[in-house]
Amino acid sequence: MVFEQENALSGPRNTHFKVGSGDQLSTLPEKDPTLRDLLKILHRRKRSVFVTASVLFLLSVCACVFMTRRYTASSVIQLEKSSSDSLGLDSLMGAASGGASDSLSVNVDLQTQANILQSEALALKVVRDLNLEQNEDFKPHFSPIGWAMGVVSPRGPADPSHASLEDSPVRRARVTRAFARNLKVKVTAGTRLLEVDYTNRDPKVAAAVVNHLVQALIDYTFQTKFTATNQVSQWLEGQLGDLRKQSEQLQSRVVALQQGSGIFGVGGTDPQGKPVIYSPILDRLQQSTAQLSQAQMNRVLKASVAEVVKTGNAELISQLSGTSIASSSGQGVMNSLALIQTLRMQEATLQAQIDQDASQFGAAYPKLIQERASLKGVQQSLEDEVRRTAERSENDFKVASKAEQGARASYESDRLAAEKLNDKSIEYAILSKEADQSQELYQDLLKRLKEAGILEGLHSSNVTVVDQASAPARPSKPQVPLYLALGAGLGLFFGCCVALLVEAVDNKIQGAEEIEALQIPLLGISPQIDANKTSSRAIMLDSRHADSAFGESVRRLRSGLLISRSGTPPQVLLISSASPGEGKSTLSLNLAVSLSQYEKKVLLVEADMRRPVLRRRLGLEGTDGLSVLLSDREAATGMLPVPNNPNLYLLPGGPTPPYPADLLGSPRMHTLMEEWRTEFDFIVVDSPPVLPVTDAQLLEEMADATVLLARVGFTTRAALERAYKLLLMHRKDQARPAIGVLLNFVARRSSAYYGYYGYYGGKKYEYQQG
Repeated sequence: MVFEQENALSGPRNTHFKVGSGDQLSTLPEKDPTLRDLLKILHRRKRSVFVTASVLFLLSVCACVFMTRRYTASSVIQLEKSSSDSLGLDSLMGAASGGASDSLSVNVDLQTQANILQSEALALKVVRDLNLEQNEDFKPHFSPIGWAMGVVSPRGPADPSHASLEDSPVRRARVTRAFARNLKVKVTAGTRLLEVDYTNRDPKVAAAVVNHLVQALIDYTFQTKFTATNQVSQWLEGQLGDLRKQSEQLQSRVVALQQGSGIFGVGGTDPQGKPVIYSPILDRLQQSTAQLSQAQMNRVLKASVAEVVKTGNAELISQLSGTSIASSSGQGVMNSLALIQTLRMQEATLQAQIDQDASQFGAAYPKLIQERASLKGVQQSLEDEVRRTAERSENDFKVASKAEQGARASYESDRLAAEKLNDKSIEYAILSKEADQSQELYQDLLKRLKEAGILEGLHSSNVTVVDQASAPARPSKPQVPLYLALGAGLGLFFGCCVALLVEAVDNKIQGAEEIEALQIPLLGISPQIDANKTSSRAIMLDSRHADSAFGESVRRLRSGLLISRSGTPPQVLLISSASPGEGKSTLSLNLAVSLSQYEKKVLLVEADMRRPVLRRRLGLEGTDGLSVLLSDREAATGMLPVPNNPNLYLLPGGPTPPYPADLLGSPRMHTLMEEWRTEFDFIVVDSPPVLPVTDAQLLEEMADATVLLARVGFTTRAALERAYKLLLMHRKDQARPAIGVLLNFVARRSSAYYGYYGYYGGKKYEYQQG
């Protein structure tokens, strides 16, 4: 079939289509849109993008031109660091702050002052002082939103007539909203600076509002501190009398407690800062403590001596002589110890002499016998002295124990008395310190109130004006560059959105890929021509336009029809469209002209008897045509030769009959078609649209091939698909349908043209009227 050959000529873009039979058309699987697809959509809908962007940009230009000029006046103020009170009471409370708390305090103070500047009280004061209600910004204006809200929501009571601004809730709310809307307070980070901005139509009013607002803040701060300090000073004056009486009472209690407890103050303080006091009880306790300690030590020493003496070891006892333990014993024990030591030395001397003499003279030596007798006497004396020393040490120990008991009893008595005194001393110290602090606080407050009055203790204000507001020379609104940039940017954005929206809701065919998505054979595309420049003549008839883009597309369609794999090109060509106004008559005429220029005898049949146009376009005379030939068997053929083209004949539609479809489906039409096949090489049939009438479906049975036109931006996808199905139902061989679509009226600078050919059409191929 010819459409197989055309698909082969068109390249790989159409070779993948497989058209089913009946009413079922298979569809390609959907693919995710890519950036290239998005760019194609934007290029195809560039008019929507351009119109939307132009409208928004023009709106921004109009806003810049017609918007009321507004001026912004600015002032910079500094918030100085201030004490917590103006009477200097911080030092009395021992107030201190670190770096972190100071930074936090600065931020809190700055934010507080910013909120005060935006408060309703200061706004009303400025409005009242400057009579801003007469300013245009503060006058009531009609608001559709406010009116609509007032309709659906209940309104409050109206303002009383001739009432002040403070007593008029509606006026007050309107004025404060207008003031707050134009006021801006900004805290400069890392500093103690506040920037106050106000916008108004009048630059002088804007500057006056800022300066008056800053002065109102200074007055407010001054008045607040004055009132607080005045209240504090009045309260302190009332409290000073009570504090003085309390101090006197505390001093009296201290004196009474001191007299009753026997405590005497000697003045001064100890290293720990405590006052030095004197008490006899404490002296007695100190003495009894020393005596008890001494008695305990004496008892322990005497007990040690007694224990040593009890052993009866003369050698051990003699070693006590001359020691500190022996010196702490009584005189008798010390003498006994000295005597025992002497006897022990004599015993040792005699024993040594006896041993020496015994070795020299023998046991019967008289001197040795005498020495032994002397030794026995010394030993007896030593035993007697040890016994007496034991008795003396025991007696000394008992005496020391009794002395310790007496010292302990005295100590316990003094200790109990000291404990009682200690309780009174603690009470005395606490009461004395409290009395001193009370007296010190009274004296300090009295001194401050005497040295400085209330006004001298006040700081004037911690707000300093750095830059005073002045009338600006240039308006701050509208910001022309910003508005124009926003208009252009938003215009492009919303233009793209509108383009995508139009693309989403538009079901008209915009390119060849949409026909391919329907799996309908695509024969090619035909470029757009200007109908006014054609002057109602066929373009192909004029040799001056042989190289036009439209003429080239017609020749390409002709080549596809003539070249066939089977070797037999289609003889009867049906040209139709889904709806009227898609260019089928123009294509039929130019295709017939192109076939006749191929040295073939061609008949152009205008089967659209409802709206015949070809006779008028070619400037031919007469009234007969196809309708007369079908209704009257005796009528002449009605064929008219086309001027300047001897191989082309036209059979006009003729007068419009009552039932054109019946005539086209009659046996007479079939007979005529068979006669024409024998007489002409090609028969081009210009049929009515497929969807409005059934004429094209009846003619489809007689045609060898059908060209279905689809106009870009005019034919809908649903109409094209329905028309194709209707024509497909009347094909004799539905397995190989000879029906293809020609995409018509494609702009040569459009994405549809570029997407098919890979380039935009140039001026070389544009039609020019000579």
